[in-house]
Amino acid sequence: MPVIDADGVPIHFEIEGPEKAPVLILSNSLGTNLHMWDDQAPVFAKHFRVVRYDQRGHGLSGAPAGPYSMDLLGQDALAIIKHLGVAKVHWCGLSMGGMTGMWLGRHAAEHIDRLVLANTAAKSMTPTAWNTRISTVNTKGVEAVADAVLTIWFTKDFLERSPKTVARMREMMVATNPVGYVGCSAAVRDMDQRWAIREIKLPTLVIAGRHDPATTLKDGESIAESIAGAKLVVLDSAHISNIAQPAAFNDAVEGFLRKG
Repeated sequence: MPVIDADGVPIHFEIEGPEKAPVLILSNSLGTNLHMWDDQAPVFAKHFRVVRYDQRGHGLSGAPAGPYSMDLLGQDALAIIKHLGVAKVHWCGLSMGGMTGMWLGRHAAEHIDRLVLANTAAKSMTPTAWNTRISTVNTKGVEAVADAVLTIWFTKDFLERSPKTVARMREMMVATNPVGYVGCSAAVRDMDQRWAIREIKLPTLVIAGRHDPATTLKDGESIAESIAGAKLVVLDSAHISNIAQPAAFNDAVEGFLRKG
């Protein structure tokens, strides 16, 4: 199992695609793992060296006691980039992965070529909402929030017409280590990058879901307005747009990354 050491925490990753191709790192959302990108990796690997990883507390990565911070998640990402030994990478992160991307765009811009921020926000919900979720997971486990989270991840129509995909994503969520889920929830709760992201000068694509109740279209518009020159693409989805609209998501990302 390929892992790197991020200040004592094992971070699991997988690599596919041509060895000499530009590197594209895919970063997962809260409550998922690198398999959330199964519809993207084979497509992107035709033209990129695709690196998927499990954010700390998720999948096969370590889940030390929290709380975590966005600085910590960003440092994990930097540890991967340094391990790869490349000057720059493209970054595509969804939700928490996009928040990590914003951190990198501010603190490690020299390592980033192009930035894709999907279904994300510079500030997420209220501390009270996050504290309620953290309390529930601490006392009852991730299973206790799974069904409610699924209604955020996907539209009612998608939940009804794609039960196998929904079941797979639910299984992924409930398999998440509750300590890691809570630790990352605290990082998202405490993050506020609304003003700081104005510092980002990188070519940036913002992807928003028209029906996303968690990181709303307004959140996406705000990010795109804050980063000079950023492009906004709106997909007909709720929160996990790469699963709900894989073809449109892939086209948007590839079109942006391969632009001359």
